[in-house]
Amino acid sequence: MGGDFAPAAVVEGAALAAAELSLEISVVGRSESLQPLLDGRPGLQFVPARDVIAMDEHPAQAVRRKQDSSMSVCARLCKEGKADGWVSAGNSGAIMAAALFIQGRVEGIDRPALGSVIPTANGFAYFVDVGATVDARPEFLVQFAQMGSTYCERMFHVKHPRVGLLSNGEEPGKGSALVKEAYSRLESAGLNFVGNVEGKDVFAGKADVVVADGFVGNVAIKMAEATAEFLFRTMRDEIPKSLAGKLGGLLIRPRIKQIRARLDWREFGGAPLLGIDGVAVVAHGRSDAVAIKNAIRVAREAVESGLVSSLRQAVAVGA
Repeated sequence: MGGDFAPAAVVEGAALAAAELSLEISVVGRSESLQPLLDGRPGLQFVPARDVIAMDEHPAQAVRRKQDSSMSVCARLCKEGKADGWVSAGNSGAIMAAALFIQGRVEGIDRPALGSVIPTANGFAYFVDVGATVDARPEFLVQFAQMGSTYCERMFHVKHPRVGLLSNGEEPGKGSALVKEAYSRLESAGLNFVGNVEGKDVFAGKADVVVADGFVGNVAIKMAEATAEFLFRTMRDEIPKSLAGKLGGLLIRPRIKQIRARLDWREFGGAPLLGIDGVAVVAHGRSDAVAIKNAIRVAREAVESGLVSSLRQAVAVGA
């Protein structure tokens, strides 16, 4: 029931995932909204939920008040072992609240984190946290680094991921008080810590895991997404304004499509909430059917790779 194009795009994405990924998917929400969309959709089963948490509601209060919300029902299905993971494109704060209240945290994790896959010059990097915990302490950033490193190992199959701390300079003494203290702790955390990385270093691929507090991470990732969209929109508008531009545009169109596909956030699907004792994937609020399908794929990969059990082990070793 969550997302700008829900419920139609969510059901369509679930149907694509059921067909392409050979999954059994429960579609959770209000009967009057979902049942008409489910006819003739193999692989989908309907699970009723009376309440819906809106984007403008206070996350924790809404989850406590609306016990039969689609998010709470999803989290309970996982807690009770009736589902392996859940996906939502709704209120991200409420997704986190439902997951925390019902599924709980991995022991040893103080705050959950939300990561985002970003393209780099030599592949991809994992940026964590991008909004789950906006007021962070140094020990939280160390935990984010541990979880991000484990995510890269399990989901991307990267051995000994390079961990970088986002700062305004590469030198150890640069950054806020939070960054300086986190730097000192990361040096002795047993990770492949490569030091501070600046914004320009992120897309250059100098780290496999980029660590930041949720406030800075959220601002940075949204600005990166907006910059990419602005550049492609500007090219689309400006290139056809001359005959030479039109001719050149025809020649470069295939390459532009390839570049756009590499930068398309829909292909990355969604991001598991790291630190939750179970798989809960946050999809973009603007998700269409393709993005929803890929978010479900991410949930499946998290389950099949044993991500949560790996996070438990990583935190226990680093404690």
